[in-house]
Order: sequence, then structure tokens, then C-alpha cells
Amino acid sequence: MSAVDSKPIDMTQSKKRGVPEGLWLKCPGCSASVYKKEVAQRLNVCPKCEYHFYVSAHDRIAQVLDDGTFEPMNEQLRSTDPLEFADRRKYAERLVGEQKRTGLTDAVVTGTGMVRARRIAFAVTDSAFIMGSMGSVVGERLTRLVEFATEHELPLIIISASGGGARMHEGILSLMQMAKVTAALARYDESGGFFTSVLTNPTMGGVAASFASLGDLVFAEPKALIGFAGPRTIKATIGIELPEDFQTSEFLLEHGYIDRIVTRKNLKTEIARAIDYCGK
Repeated sequence: MSAVDSKPIDMTQSKKRGVPEGLWLKCPGCSASVYKKEVAQRLNVCPKCEYHFYVSAHDRIAQVLDDGTFEPMNEQLRSTDPLEFADRRKYAERLVGEQKRTGLTDAVVTGTGMVRARRIAFAVTDSAFIMGSMGSVVGERLTRLVEFATEHELPLIIISASGGGARMHEGILSLMQMAKVTAALARYDESGGFFTSVLTNPTMGGVAASFASLGDLVFAEPKALIGFAGPRTIKATIGIELPEDFQTSEFLLEHGYIDRIVTRKNLKTEIARAIDYCGK
């Protein structure tokens, strides 16, 4: 046998170099596979179709507020389980699990910060925590923030990402938060305060039916789902076909429900501009 002869290579034994997991995302908007790092660099926006992916509350804070200026408020408030509610899981256990999974203490983060050197009162809900639903703590934190803004004459910004509305696990205690926050906003308005509400995907149920709709200015991200009941529920109830873009930001802008659609990269600038034009 020649010195250069060798045994045949068994290709079944060679290891394939696969693509590492987690590098790519499938965009829900255009179904394209997009590079995860590029999406993150664009504030979690698809480079192909401008679809706006989910953003956590802490990432929202980093995107909208000036670096290092956010000071949280009322983080000590914690939800309890007054009804001892249980479905597939006890509510008390669900709360602990959500806190560990998300790193949040509840579905809203409130505090003060700066937007291009303008001091504001700021809140953001997070749909990752029980779908951003509004329980007693969410309502109380928002009410205290609005009252703080009233007392200190601060512009108020609330970014909503809530697909769950009022939190059923707390029954009537969650429903009353709609009225409580709304009443605080009415007092804020009477004092001359300026409230900008930002609606993101999704903003539904009791959140959409209360504070999220009451801004002096109402902005929305592109193609966000906004409404009270979902489109499938409405279709099943009234028995007719709904418009293709029903309950989207674009549909609501056309019908006068919101004032402007603002892309994520422009949100900070638009908020600062609105405060300059309309705020104190």
C-alpha cells in the first residue's frame, strides 16, 4: 500500500458545525429571520419591517430617560392575596414566581427622572408580569406617582404595556384601581399638569379603559394592539367581519383615538418636544 493511502473518511462520524442557538429571531411582523444583536441595537425593532418587539420596563427606562437619572418610588409596596385566589396555581405562589422570573416586584415601575434634562414623573407597565394587569399595587403606585407629580408640578409620562386589564386574582379590589387612578389624574389636570400617555403593544382591558386613554397627548407605537375586549371576542359577539387593521395604532389614529404614532427611536425626542411646547 502506498504511503499516502489512508482509510476512507467516515463522514457520519464528523461533527457538523451548527449555528449557535439564540442568534436569530423570527419577526412576527414579516416572518423574516433577523439577527438578534441587530434587533437589540435598533431598540428591539425589526430591521426589515419596523415591527416593534417587546421591551421590558427596565429597558424602557434606559431608552426614554437620561442615563442615571431614574429614581424609583414605592418599590416597597407588595401585592397580597386578600381573596386567597387560586386557578391552576395559587395567586400568592404566582406572585412569587413572577417576581423571580421577571425581576420586578409588580407590573409597574414608577419614579422620577430626566428626559433631555427635563425632570418628569414617570411610570411604565410591563406585560411580562401577569400580562401587565392592574392589581392593587399597580393602582396604588400610579396614584401616588400622579399625586407626587401634582404636588411638585411635574410633567407626567406613563408608558402602557398591559394585555391583562384589571387583575382578576384580586376581584373588585383591582377594578376600583381604574377609578382611583382616574380620579388622581382629574385632580392633576385641574392643577394644570401635563400628561403624556404612550400606548404600546398590547394596551388592553381596564388599562386602556382608564388612565391610558386620558393623556393630554396620546402617543402610540406602530401597529400596537389597543382596545378593551380583543378582536376575536368582539367578532364572536357581534358576528361580523372586522377591518383587517382593527384595534391597531393606525386604525385608532384614523378614527381620532390617539394623537400620533411615534416610532421607538423617536419617542424620547417627541416627549421632550411635547413638554417644551405644552408643559410648565
